[in-house]
Amino acid sequence: MHSKNLTLLTDLYELTMMQGYYDKQDNPTVIFDVFYRSNPFSSGYAIAAGLEQVIEYVKNLNFSYDDVDYLRSLHIFSEDFLQYLSGYHFTGSIYAIPEGSLIFPKEPILKVVAPIMEAQLVETAILNILNHQCLIATKSSRIVYAAGNTGVMEFGLRRAQGPDAGLYGARAAVIAGCVGTSCVLTGKLFDVPVMGTHAHSWIMSFPDEYTAFKAYADLYPEGCTLLVDTYDTLKSGVPNAIRVFQEMKDAGISPRKLGIRLDSGDLAYLSKKARKMLDEAGFEEATICASNDLDEYLIHDLKMQGAAIDSWGVGTNLITSKDCPSFGGVYKLAAIQNKNGEFEPKIKLSENTEKITNPGNKTVYRIYEKETGKMKADYICFVDEEINPEEDLLLFDPSETWKKTKMKAGTYTVREMMQPIFINGECVYTSPSVKEIAAYCRQEKDTLWDESKRLFNPHQMYIDLSPRLYEVKKQLLDRMSADD
Repeated sequence: MHSKNLTLLTDLYELTMMQGYYDKQDNPTVIFDVFYRSNPFSSGYAIAAGLEQVIEYVKNLNFSYDDVDYLRSLHIFSEDFLQYLSGYHFTGSIYAIPEGSLIFPKEPILKVVAPIMEAQLVETAILNILNHQCLIATKSSRIVYAAGNTGVMEFGLRRAQGPDAGLYGARAAVIAGCVGTSCVLTGKLFDVPVMGTHAHSWIMSFPDEYTAFKAYADLYPEGCTLLVDTYDTLKSGVPNAIRVFQEMKDAGISPRKLGIRLDSGDLAYLSKKARKMLDEAGFEEATICASNDLDEYLIHDLKMQGAAIDSWGVGTNLITSKDCPSFGGVYKLAAIQNKNGEFEPKIKLSENTEKITNPGNKTVYRIYEKETGKMKADYICFVDEEINPEEDLLLFDPSETWKKTKMKAGTYTVREMMQPIFINGECVYTSPSVKEIAAYCRQEKDTLWDESKRLFNPHQMYIDLSPRLYEVKKQLLDRMSADD
């Protein structure tokens, strides 16, 4: 699962276009941008995830004999073209914003610079990988934010849309702040904590609830969390859990972790009642975990109601991103290299203004207020432009140009977000571990204003174009309008 050859994980039209370029002997170097148009969930931000899998995909790009034979069987490709594919390898360059970074609409999060045949082939798989992991990471971050200082565990494997969605969705969830996952394969492949207790079936397989709890505590005395809602939470489950906890204490057993899990009913009411019962029995250290179709909105409401819950197991709504099932990332041509080696900007027009692209060979700078360390704006410009923090910087909204902010010299800092990943076909980037990415993601979120973290009606970050990029875009629009 970790090193599959995904070369044929592409849409057929990528290959038919490749053959068209091949037949015309027209294979100029081009630039494609990956970006998205609006934040999912009406959020104030999104989180980059999936780059490591993009790297693995590109590294393993090659058409096997079986691949070529299959394509030959479709009877739509010439033998010359199939021979070209049999020797194919990626020779281009890729730049990207690192995983765990906060990202925003309409800015490039990944850029492919390659001969157009190569750039066309990788489109589908790159979008498939990034769209999924960015979506799940963003959803998970919102859930983690709602939970505040209580931990969130990813428990969604059995509800995910297939093995890869479960495996890599859990990876994205940990990047975004989940403390662990129930997916053992994710734990093995990415060295992240795996978590879980037992199911109702464990309880039901014993003659009674107490016996089931006792057997589990004997088996796992160091970490004993008991599921208390199989029969009656307050009349049976919690009292039986307390009985077992007391027997452990009397036997001199001091578990590293002791607790109960609630998986049904009114979690606010039951958790408060259970907390009172545990405390009165002398088990103030016992934690209460809750599960049962949770998402950021329900967790937010439960905390508003004073629920006595210490951790959350979130499954279906996280791993499927139930309320927003797609991220909306797109892959658009931004420039074509001419015979002089210069990149000529290209623009896509649309009657929907939000679908008009930003042309040219671009990069992204993040602007921070020097005093607070908080993000002020993202600044999209051409790669040969530089920002000098010792000079005034004018920021303006590219759509509503009258909205302007001047950052005075010395009051801000800048960071270029896009990093080289592949240069001329060679990978020059080493992916951090998932734990390192998660730590970086926490630091990233600390630079975001609280107003942009809100679940409801968050402040939207400013995404600005450099004056030069704005003018080039405007000239292209004017020229194309005149041609019409």
